[in-house]
Amino acid sequence: MASEVVALVNPNTEAALPFATTLQLVVGQATEKGRKSQNEDAIGIRIPSGLALITKGVVSVISDGVSTAEGGAHASAISVSNFLADYYSTPESWGVQTSSSKVLTALNRWLYGLGQDYRDARRGFVCTFSALVFKSCSVHMLHVGDSRIYRFRHGELLQLTHDHSTNINSSNQYLTRALGMDVNLDVDYKTLSVEVDDVYLMTTDGVHDVLTEFEIHQKLTVLCQQHSTLSDDLCEQFCLMLNKKAFDLGSKDNLSSQLLSVSQLPKQAIDDVYQSLSSQPFPPPLSVGMKLDGYQVTHTLHQSQRSQVYRVVNDQGEAFCMKTPSVNYIDDAAYIERFMLESWIGQRINSTHVVKVVELQKIKSALYYVTEFLSGISLGEWLTQHKKAPVEEVLLLLKQIELGIRAFHRRETLHQDLKPDNIFITREGVVKIIDFGSCYIKGVAEISSPLTRDRILGTADYTAPEVILGYQADGRADLFSLAVIAFEMLAGQLPFKGKLEKCRTRQDYQRLDYISVHQLNPMVPEWMDNALKKALNIDPNLRQADTCELIHQLTTAKANQTVKDFVPLIARNPVRFWQVISIALFLCLVASLLNN
Repeated sequence: MASEVVALVNPNTEAALPFATTLQLVVGQATEKGRKSQNEDAIGIRIPSGLALITKGVVSVISDGVSTAEGGAHASAISVSNFLADYYSTPESWGVQTSSSKVLTALNRWLYGLGQDYRDARRGFVCTFSALVFKSCSVHMLHVGDSRIYRFRHGELLQLTHDHSTNINSSNQYLTRALGMDVNLDVDYKTLSVEVDDVYLMTTDGVHDVLTEFEIHQKLTVLCQQHSTLSDDLCEQFCLMLNKKAFDLGSKDNLSSQLLSVSQLPKQAIDDVYQSLSSQPFPPPLSVGMKLDGYQVTHTLHQSQRSQVYRVVNDQGEAFCMKTPSVNYIDDAAYIERFMLESWIGQRINSTHVVKVVELQKIKSALYYVTEFLSGISLGEWLTQHKKAPVEEVLLLLKQIELGIRAFHRRETLHQDLKPDNIFITREGVVKIIDFGSCYIKGVAEISSPLTRDRILGTADYTAPEVILGYQADGRADLFSLAVIAFEMLAGQLPFKGKLEKCRTRQDYQRLDYISVHQLNPMVPEWMDNALKKALNIDPNLRQADTCELIHQLTTAKANQTVKDFVPLIARNPVRFWQVISIALFLCLVASLLNN
């Protein structure tokens, strides 16, 4: 069966990206009150289509309202319905963990707040919560409470969740974690690979407290042996049967179960992907006077091996920038995908300090994208004109750069190529980040692809060590790049005497010596130097938490003037640390021998 490819943007104005929508599941669910007077369980499954299936996936949720909480039934209903709605409302660029944690945190605080209306804390809005999010070729598990998730694969049953409960005696237990129980929420999160024919079973305690794991395994084995392929009806019948069996065995609780079977995963052949990517032709090299889709070229602003940027005007005389891919990469599928993603992420970041990608209102005849035209100079040009600029002026520019970076990070996107040439200062003094070519988008990275995606590194002088060394980077990598830019703006030269460019191993970075920016420019106060030194640490764990914290430290004197962050000897000088340890052990050995 051929893979279906869906556009991640408006299909009338942008080219389709090669992500298949052939993730298919068969599902069934059932819930009933059992021997209780009301059903406090809640269940829900949402299988979207098109774009949402690619970027968000399929979601299954099960929740059990705590009986001792008067609002338990309302809590479970709220948690299921709101999660299924709010999760799909989060940005497409966010990964599953970020999207789900944001929604669950808000849900938990809402339920906790509702529960505070009662004088008796035990009568609040409290419920268990377990969810599976199937995205591309992975499943993401979220769990808090004592509902359960099982996986049945190749005839083996595995419980994926751990019960957050403690036994009081043989017949009573209480939850140690649940939604609405506390203002802070600790959710178990796990990502697992998915295989075709995997079967996932989700149950509340009314079912699994009565049925043993052996019995559940036996019933799933019979189901899969009798039916080579499952259907929605078979899954629903199985859930009804499982609930009835638990009822017949004396369950006194509500009964809920969900069964999901993976029938197809979004696998694609590389030829199919390339065919989709090449649906729009590369435009030829353009020269002044030439037109493309009504845009006339007036200037060539930039040319490199990878792309071209032109100043163009439309029929109304409005000026824009047009970026086109280089014909050198016409057969490179990974390059084409990345070029398409530039405009995709650019349309999803809305900030005064990030260049705006223009959404076209007509079908494009070739592969390119258009941005607002900026009049001014790059930060690189500004640096050549302002050697050791006044600290106040530098801080004004840094604050704007940080706001632009923050806009990327709020979309769970790393820029990964922050440098003076990618930062623009308009004639009005507004700073804008102007390039998306090296961005890492968490939500897109979770989507499987047969392409070997190239890992484009930024300019070595400005790139964080963890990126160069091939480690998984986070927002602190962009923080490092911002600190390099700040150092250069204040000192008139790059940090570490410009030796970052030559570093290729961890040992290379450990040999770097930080030279105080205050030493190079006495007008820079020492407390600013302390903030920059921390941000330029080769270990990301020893930097500030984010770019906002760095700007705060650069602009706020406070205790930075006298108090320095404590860094253990093993981090400051590992060789000296082990020398001290060796000497101490040797002295202990000598003392022991003398005593004997």
